[in-house]
Amino acid sequence: MDLEIDRDLLSEFELQLDPKHPEACAVPTKVLGYGEISTVFEIGTGAQAQVAYKRMPIFETESELDGYRWIFKEYNKLLADVGLTLPRSTNGTVPGCDGSPVMFLAQDRLDPASIGNSVIHAVSAADTVRLITAVLGELSKVWDFNAQQDEVELGIDGQISNWAVGGFDAGDPRLEEKIELLYLDTSTPFIRVGGEEQLDPELFLRSAPSFLVWILRMLFLEDVMTRYYDFRLVAIDLIANFYKEQLPGQIPALVAAANDFFERVVPSFGIEPLAEKEIKSYYREDAVIWRLYLSMRKTDRFLRTTLTRKGYPFVLPGKIKR
Repeated sequence: MDLEIDRDLLSEFELQLDPKHPEACAVPTKVLGYGEISTVFEIGTGAQAQVAYKRMPIFETESELDGYRWIFKEYNKLLADVGLTLPRSTNGTVPGCDGSPVMFLAQDRLDPASIGNSVIHAVSAADTVRLITAVLGELSKVWDFNAQQDEVELGIDGQISNWAVGGFDAGDPRLEEKIELLYLDTSTPFIRVGGEEQLDPELFLRSAPSFLVWILRMLFLEDVMTRYYDFRLVAIDLIANFYKEQLPGQIPALVAAANDFFERVVPSFGIEPLAEKEIKSYYREDAVIWRLYLSMRKTDRFLRTTLTRKGYPFVLPGKIKR
């Protein structure tokens, strides 16, 4: 059965939304999660409350929407083809308050307790190692696919909050012998064809403050767009999440597990062993960049809503503990 969305509900939500205070919307609304660009909502009641909506106010033209719809659909298909399990998904577009299109990516809403960044706080340290090893196993399917292709190459953001554990019971937080994983975040479809990125990276600069766009384009855009095609960097990012989740004590065991996985399970990939020192350094640099970026976005919101009165379409998180 296809996932059904209510476009009338989404239209009403978009027209009523105050991005600075999203949960004060007249339409019943709950923020489920924040991304660097998009925000995930529960919108409405009844059956619609079982849908997770990712709001993406970054498009300006129908041709941009058509291009994104195609690559989003293709990315979901390819990830399923390589063997990843994905929740049901679809998308819909409604007019924003200024007339520009706002896309909503819709996905089955899963039990929040089953999402990876919640699971790691509930299970034992031994099960956490098993979970991360299972995630690496799923990720390796992407690089198995890439190794067999001449033209098409996939990337993936493997951070722990992008995975859900099938059948997880928060009342009995133990992982099954065979861990079933679902991959959640397909909203940034990383596909290269003949070495050329199919996703227009400029779309994702639209959420950046105008006074930072040039430096982000010059210094960081290529790094952000390429890191997810490198299995080693994806694994570093995955383990570095444990600093953000306030679980640094688990990192040594996870580094050892990852190195064992690379050596024993995928030796043909030739991945150099990870070191705790580089993961800590990676996280510190990443945390500083995103902390500064969020601060600048809040400044941009103030300037656009208070001084220029142009409005600000993006929903920003509050203070993030890192």
